[in-house]
Amino acid sequence: METTSKAPTHYVPAKGFAGLTQNWQSDLLSGFLVSLIALPLSLGIASASNFPPIMGVLTAIVGGMVVAFFAGSEPTIKGPAAGLIVIVAGAVEELGRGNVEIGWKLALGVILVAGVVQVLFGVLKVAKLADFFPLSAVHGMLAAIGIIIMSKQIHLAVGAHPADLKGKEPLELIAMVPHSIATMEWHVAVIGFVSLVIMFGWPMLKSATIKRIPPALVVLVVAIALGLYFHLSDTRQYGDIKPLVNPGEFKLALNVDFGAWSGDLLPIALKYLAMFALIGSLESLLTGKAIDLLDPYKRKSNLSADLTAVGIGNMVSALLGGLPMISEVARSSANLNNGGKTRWANFFHGLFLLVFVVALVPLIKLVPVAALAAILISVGFRLANPKEFRHMYEIGPEQLIVFVVTIIATLATDLLIGIAVGIVAEFIIQVVLGLPLKYLFNPDQYMKSNGNQHTLVINGAAVFTNYLSIKKQLDTIPQQEGQCVTVDLHHARYVDHTVMENLHNYERDFQLAGGQFNVINLDEHKPLSTHPLAARRKQPAL
Repeated sequence: METTSKAPTHYVPAKGFAGLTQNWQSDLLSGFLVSLIALPLSLGIASASNFPPIMGVLTAIVGGMVVAFFAGSEPTIKGPAAGLIVIVAGAVEELGRGNVEIGWKLALGVILVAGVVQVLFGVLKVAKLADFFPLSAVHGMLAAIGIIIMSKQIHLAVGAHPADLKGKEPLELIAMVPHSIATMEWHVAVIGFVSLVIMFGWPMLKSATIKRIPPALVVLVVAIALGLYFHLSDTRQYGDIKPLVNPGEFKLALNVDFGAWSGDLLPIALKYLAMFALIGSLESLLTGKAIDLLDPYKRKSNLSADLTAVGIGNMVSALLGGLPMISEVARSSANLNNGGKTRWANFFHGLFLLVFVVALVPLIKLVPVAALAAILISVGFRLANPKEFRHMYEIGPEQLIVFVVTIIATLATDLLIGIAVGIVAEFIIQVVLGLPLKYLFNPDQYMKSNGNQHTLVINGAAVFTNYLSIKKQLDTIPQQEGQCVTVDLHHARYVDHTVMENLHNYERDFQLAGGQFNVINLDEHKPLSTHPLAARRKQPAL
């Protein structure tokens, strides 16, 4: 893990109103294309979250037209995310005790307070705490979310009665799949099947031009046509199934209810406050890091400022009846792929959604529920892709164990307990593999500096639980041309995968800045797999 090359001189788009003047054409086009992706996703995410579907679009509008002015990242797109569906739906169900209308308004009161907490997180610059979580546990949590999303949406894609799904846990929903398929409503199931074929088959098309059309948008067009053909609006034929979306009313009104902050609902409100604030913040921070890697202009996000911006967005969104939002990875990636250069692309994406929601509500009422379910199944599959299991195994068998344990614990309990179990599993495995307990939070390190030459020597261990201490030392060194950093791990008893990946990220950042970053003396450490970022154990001297 060595590099000596210097960062090339490259163009960086201007910021602020200068960036608007300079890049309005590319940002306008990208914002339009991203809005086409965001419209069906926002409707589907809100519907699956037990919110009025139109409120998902309102969330994306706030994420673009409000949050863009506060964000600490130029290319990220803010909006509702599939990763929060499980939390939002659970909050509505538990707070409303089965009454969705009451639960929605009570959940808004919790989301608003969570937004305040996120603003405080940003102001206090706690974004660095995201580095504490072991990566395998985080990926396990996201995979579990994907499985939970699919476990419900499969039933809706074949026309199962919504009342049959009410109050069911993920494992129960998975067990019900054969019954729902055997008793499916075939008109609805045809729309669900065709929509799934489009969502999964579209990336396989060879035409680059056709592939630029968002598959979710194609699903909406095809599904609406099929819905009209099958007369899905005929309530006499479909009865209580309600195969078409009821988007709700789009109006700027205060819907929030703070009743959950008193009486016997308080413990439930506190639980979901922790979930919204922690999981939502973690997902936003991970997205910010991921998009920084994809950004062709190699800009580095101010993650604390971005977290504050998301918190502001969640407060505004909750006041108006909307979902919590994050920096969303799929839409942010699409923004970069479509040529988006500055935060104005995020603004334009929100502006176009505002136009759509005002002009297209009659058309949205023709969208089949099965089509939105198929879109969400594809999103859930991306989160829980079987390739993730193989990737974890390639990094190391111990990473696969943590990944799977986190999934199982999350499915059996909830997100907070699930990721906590994953963290404990990672810790136990490391102790079994030789991590001395005294180095759990103390890496036993010291820094030697001579001008622009810096050496960080770690004598104890470098693991996720003590990485924040290591990061604190490395962050004292400016990432600029001429700086040379060496991390000496000769005496480190154990180096885990999370630290290896984070050191690799430091290497990239220093290289881009024109500096050098070297990790040395790992020759006597045995990697737990052939993966270059696998965990390593110090071998005893012969």
